[in-house]
Amino acid sequence: QVQLVESGGGSVQAGGSLRLSCEASGSTFVNGCMGWFRQAPGKEREGVAAIDTDGVNTYYADSWKGRATLSQDNAKNTVYLQLNNLKPEDTAMYYCATRDGKCTYSWQARRHYTFWGQGTQVTVSA
Repeated sequence: QVQLVESGGGSVQAGGSLRLSCEASGSTFVNGCMGWFRQAPGKEREGVAAIDTDGVNTYYADSWKGRATLSQDNAKNTVYLQLNNLKPEDTAMYYCATRDGKCTYSWQARRHYTFWGQGTQVTVSA
């Protein structure tokens, strides 16, 4: 079992920034994938970014390239998602998820992830 806890969400004005954290505990995957997703009310959950847990590769959704940056602190078992130039349409619940195996081209497929956190709310006002 892997437990994931997100934090760092909040309310910001358009153009602002937030750094989200996802702390993992339990039987974490040495060669796994950690993904970030978001879900706005009435919409499907969609991928934001993902990182191989060995830190070799990162992946970003097209709408987030240049605005999101992934990093990780292995000593803390924590992955960070820096979000910049936030827009009102970025308002959503943000989730992290993990699975065994590298992220690869399928990183945006929700069904491939085994464990999910409870989410952290991001609200962006105009």
